Order: sequence, then C-alpha cells, then structure tokens
Amino acid sequence: MTNPTRKHTALPKAQILIEALPWLVRHNGKTVVIKFGGNAMVDEDLKAAFAKDVVFLHHAGLKPVVVHGGGPQISAALDKHGIVSEFKAGLRVTTEDAMDVVRMVLAGQVQRELVNLLNQHGPLAVGLTGEDAHTITATKHQPEIDGQPVDIGRVGEITEIDTGAIEALLADGRIPVVSSIARSQDDGHVYNVNADTAAAALAAALGAETLMVLTDVEGLYEDWPRSDEVISRLTAAQLEKLLPELSSGMVPKMEGCLHAVRNGVTTARVIDGRVQHSILLEIFTDEGIGTMVVPDAPEGDAQ
Repeated sequence: MTNPTRKHTALPKAQILIEALPWLVRHNGKTVVIKFGGNAMVDEDLKAAFAKDVVFLHHAGLKPVVVHGGGPQISAALDKHGIVSEFKAGLRVTTEDAMDVVRMVLAGQVQRELVNLLNQHGPLAVGLTGEDAHTITATKHQPEIDGQPVDIGRVGEITEIDTGAIEALLADGRIPVVSSIARSQDDGHVYNVNADTAAAALAAALGAETLMVLTDVEGLYEDWPRSDEVISRLTAAQLEKLLPELSSGMVPKMEGCLHAVRNGVTTARVIDGRVQHSILLEIFTDEGIGTMVVPDAPEGDAQ
C-alpha cells in the first residue's frame, strides 16, 4: 500500500499551475497583441520558445495577435541586392527598390517562418499583411530633423485600422500573424510602417487587454547608463515626461505603449525577449519581468 503522506515529485508543477489560476481567469477571452522583435526573431531557441508561448496563450483561453517587423532580415536582404541601408531620424529610408525587398522579406520570409513555427502545434496561425482587407492604411511619413521635413521614401504613417479580418480569424480560433506593411491611402502603393507603432495601433483598435513589446533589454531603465534598475510600473503621464530622454530605439516602443493605454488598452508592457518564456512570466506571475505602462488614474482617484 502506498504511503498517502509521501510527497509526490510532481507536486511543485501542480502548485505552479494553481498559482496561474487567477491570471488565467482574469485574461480568459481577452485579446493580447504581441510585437515580435529583437533577438527573439533571430535566435532559433528563442523563436521556438516564443511560438510555444503564443500557442499556450491560445489554449489558455486568450486571443493572441502577433505583429512583426524584420530589421535584421531586411538589412541582410538589402545587402544581398546591393541596396545600401540608410537610416534618418531612427527610421529606415525606404526607396521603391528597397520597398520591394522589405515586402518580400516581411511577408515572404519572416512571416512564413513564424506561421510555420506556430503551426507545428496545430492548424492555428494565419499570416496577413496590413494590405489585406485594408487592415492597416497609411500615408507618407515625413519626420523632421532640425525643424525641416525629410523624405525617407515609402515609410508610412498609419491613418486607419480595419480590424475585420483579424477579428474574423480570432472568432474562428486562429492566431493572426501580421506583417507591418500598410496599404496607401492615396496612391495605390504600399508603405513600410514601424512594427512597434503598428502593434500599438492594432491593440487600440482591437480593444486589447494587453500590448506586449519584445525588446533586447530588461525594460525601461530608471537612470541609464548610471543604473540598471528597471522601472516595473509607470503611468501614461509619467512615461510622457520620460519620452524626450529615451534612446532612439526605445522611443517608438514607448510611444506605442503610451498610445495603447491612452486608447483603451488596459496595460502595455515592454519585456525582455532574450529570456525564454518571458511572455508567460509576464502574464501569469506576480513578479513580471519588464516595464508595465498603465493608464492615468481618473481625476480625483488616488494613484
């Protein structure tokens, strides 16, 4: 006869699952938009872990939507085609020739690979670009440098989001994987749009519970480079004050988080994509491993 008091070796696993219960209840049926980028896009183990995390969210009752860019892959492909990569105001200058390569890499390489990784776990992922079903519409973006507008080619500024195709896929139990290319509002061409910005715009338009942006840092640092303390939580107003001091790479990510929480998304998080299963750690544990941005408290409420 077995001893009923003997500790079962699998008990810690059960305790971990039970700890996740309040989070599973809270997030059940909610949409979460995840921006896939950084090291997680190029490291094979991290890519596989990311795919498993997203499929886990799906089976745990959430509705994940993945948005991706493809900076390293685009640069490599442009090199191969003899096109020089040039950046102005932190954005890739995208000529007509470069746009053809960007479109080919995002929709034909990065997206396909991610869809296939997700679909190793079942008939789940469906790839689309912002061109499909008018999902993302943009006009030409002209950033200013020293007060002067500069032409950076076919780089778009998002003007409209149509969530119809994504919502139909979610209702059908699929995982949409969206490449950050937009249709043009005015000239029949397509635009390269920043993937952080696209993810934030989609999160707001979908009324997502959470926007998660994968990065190559632990989160937003309190006093970089003097300190590597990560700010674990801040309000929209606190973030807005910090924006002018941020490094250029973090600006679109944090602007995206700000846009999301100011437009109906409950929380926006920047998390370290170099940590395997960082998405699960962030969503299903108390500790959280990145920086979470929350909306400002309503007037009269204590923070």
